[in-house]
Amino acid sequence: MVQWWWWVCWVVLVAATVVVGGGGGRGGVGDVVTYDGRSLIVEGERKLLFSGSIHYPRSTPQMWPSLIAKAKDGGLDVIQTYVFWNLHEPQPGQYDFSGRYDLVRFIKEIQAQGLYACVRIGPFIESEWNYGWGFPFWLHDVPGIIYRSDNEPFKFYMQNFTTKIVNLMKSEGLYASQGGPIVLSQIENEYQNIEAAFREKGPPYVRWAAKMAVGLQTGVPWVMCKQKDAPDPVINSCNGMRCGETFEGPNAPNKPSIWTENWTSFYQVYGGEPYLRSAEDIAFHVTLFIAKNGSYINYYMYHGGTNFGRTASAYVITSYYDQAPLDEYGLIQQPKWGHLKDLHAAIKLCSSTLLQGTPSNFSLGDLQEAYVFEAAEGECAAFLVNNNQGENATIQFRNISFELLPKSISILRDCENVIFNTAKVNTEKSIRTTMSSQMSDSADIWKEFKDDVTNYLDTSIKSNTLLEHMNTTKDKSDYLWYSFSFEPNSSCSTPILHVESRGHVAHAFVNNVYAGSAHGSHDVKAFTLEEAIDLNDGTNNISILSVMVGLPDSGAFLESRFTGLTKAEIQCNETEVYNFTNYTWGYQVGLLGEKLQIYMEPNSDNVEWSEIVLTNSQPLTWYKTAFDAPIGDDPVALNLSSMGKGEAWVNGQSIGRYWVSFNTSKGNPSQILYHVPRAFLKTTGNLLVLLEEINGNPLQISLNTISVMNLPPHTSNNHLLH
Repeated sequence: MVQWWWWVCWVVLVAATVVVGGGGGRGGVGDVVTYDGRSLIVEGERKLLFSGSIHYPRSTPQMWPSLIAKAKDGGLDVIQTYVFWNLHEPQPGQYDFSGRYDLVRFIKEIQAQGLYACVRIGPFIESEWNYGWGFPFWLHDVPGIIYRSDNEPFKFYMQNFTTKIVNLMKSEGLYASQGGPIVLSQIENEYQNIEAAFREKGPPYVRWAAKMAVGLQTGVPWVMCKQKDAPDPVINSCNGMRCGETFEGPNAPNKPSIWTENWTSFYQVYGGEPYLRSAEDIAFHVTLFIAKNGSYINYYMYHGGTNFGRTASAYVITSYYDQAPLDEYGLIQQPKWGHLKDLHAAIKLCSSTLLQGTPSNFSLGDLQEAYVFEAAEGECAAFLVNNNQGENATIQFRNISFELLPKSISILRDCENVIFNTAKVNTEKSIRTTMSSQMSDSADIWKEFKDDVTNYLDTSIKSNTLLEHMNTTKDKSDYLWYSFSFEPNSSCSTPILHVESRGHVAHAFVNNVYAGSAHGSHDVKAFTLEEAIDLNDGTNNISILSVMVGLPDSGAFLESRFTGLTKAEIQCNETEVYNFTNYTWGYQVGLLGEKLQIYMEPNSDNVEWSEIVLTNSQPLTWYKTAFDAPIGDDPVALNLSSMGKGEAWVNGQSIGRYWVSFNTSKGNPSQILYHVPRAFLKTTGNLLVLLEEINGNPLQISLNTISVMNLPPHTSNNHLLH
């Protein structure tokens, strides 16, 4: 039976159209962007839009044209990106839009290739980004600030930055109302997840953020994802993997159904296995969302890219969404890319009927149903859904028998002929291959420099308690030395150092000798380091190097988080314990090699490098060598499988943190290949510098080129009517 209420809602939806203050698209200056209960309306037409997230700082400007072109070839209409506050405003009022941070250049490249753009300003973004909201750490020190709340200091700086970005886009003519490509913007991000934590300060903040954004008069609609109470005219949208099943829909009948994040895989953390999401599963849920009146779907990520430098949030690996349709290196990943391309083409063949037709929905069996769209001119399109996970289903639809595969949707362009089935893959499978290019295993080409262990007398910061890590380093370094001196009594014959910490790694040194390490994990932040140590009869220097592997990226009251050491003691026996938690400590931010920037070519000679000598335990050692770029254009990666934990630089550019020694539950490193963009390389004489925290072996590093090999396509009954 046709669900009569669905028809009533549809009449209400199509009757209401909202003008959001001007707009435009690729076509002409002054075209108005509006929306109604069915879709965005761009250049005077309803639009069914496929979008993909590509984040400009997670690749290089040299990669952008190819990434955008491959996205367009894959059937996308829109490129979506976050805007990264901490990159653009590293200090209050000081802005940086150069190089990989050149947002304007990125948007103009999207426009040059004839696509639309969606700009998610936030400025909270999460995105598994350092201080994940993308907030600059200086915000932490603003007096009285409470992030993402009805808090005047926070709202002041949030509005400043949002206005800065909007005005920058306007000055370059990039909004659709100016003939530019931007047709959609986002303010805030998944705030509903934490709104209740702020109690009476939450809802007013939502209303303020919406009013502030709309008041900037961009000429295009604004969205808030995962925000059921998004105030008019801001559109509430869905994030997740199954929005066709989970999304309750727009909070007003005149708003379209938008999916801002369809997760093509998932981010990976050190110690965690990769999440593999099939092309068939993505296609099923995209099609179901469209069948239920969805008209804008964004793939998060379409290209994940690389978390260069220290940009990844807590425990997140350097490679980001490598299982996306375009992998970390920008290579096409099949069958995901091709299967979705075929889906987009099939949907576009029906788009006029889907956007203009009258919908109905009815059952075809216990786990089967149909979604039908019929237009006044006689056009008809249908989606036949089989929700049975394990069995085929034979159904009758309009007196025609159809065989539906398990957990699949068949698309009927004319309500008679199947042009696509989400479970049938008709594209080749690609296999990524690596070829070792070069990197000699000879010790002759390497030099090493052992960093200093900081003792109490070396420190300039003193405190009678354990300081919080982030507030002390101000995110200028991952590293913070905690150190103290003491004299034990003669009865402390079997001492054990006991340290408790909340983040994320601790390396212990006793009288400059390495004593041991411990670390937490993405899911269990707190950890304990406990090591038997040797003490002198006189004064002993205890130094603990606390290490953050990215700052937190989500949750309420981030400005109040505590990381770093929380307890320290030396246990002599069951009854005798020295507790140093409230004791006189000395602190130093960062390592000497960091301070001297010895990873940069001009500064490399600021320390005395020596011949490499590998021992079983040589923590805090810098290594350097030179290498030539591989011939050709294939992407380049360093295989760091022989290393432990640290960071790598090529020609002064950090290619990210590595943590090869942190194995997954299956006993494998989470990541061994680390992307070196061609733009970072010279033809010859490239400087590679590694900071190794524990005991990695640089002699086994290799330089690799990355390519893909396509296998023959699967047989399939999918066909498109061109």
